[in-house]
Amino acid sequence: MKTLNILLIEDDMIEVMKFNRAINSLQLNHKITEANNGEDALKLLEQKDNLPDIILLDLNMPKINGIEFLKILKNDERLRYIPTMILTTSSNKRDLLSCFEIGIAGYMLKPLKYEDYVSKIEKLLAYWSMNELITA
Repeated sequence: MKTLNILLIEDDMIEVMKFNRAINSLQLNHKITEANNGEDALKLLEQKDNLPDIILLDLNMPKINGIEFLKILKNDERLRYIPTMILTTSSNKRDLLSCFEIGIAGYMLKPLKYEDYVSKIEKLLAYWSMNELITA
């Protein structure tokens, strides 16, 4: 399985720690870059020589929310091809629809139980590490 360069955009530090803990417990050696909000993520993405393979995006964030971030991403000639997965607690059908209309690779609800979360993250990353990913 190939190593992924993952951009995790999440404002909740507990969620960031949970994600990193899951990665470590699964003994996956993916490279994780963290951004605490959409603005920071866009700054990181300006460094076009080091683009992520996939983006994991929380929807409910300060400054630029997930949907606003997606719109900016998809309007960029180079960034629009980066597969973006929504990782959220929001089961709001309007959010779901908006995200798919803008263009996302998937929408995953964060389970409450940690074991279920780890299982979902494992499957998610296994799937993406088997994909042929575009490097812009």
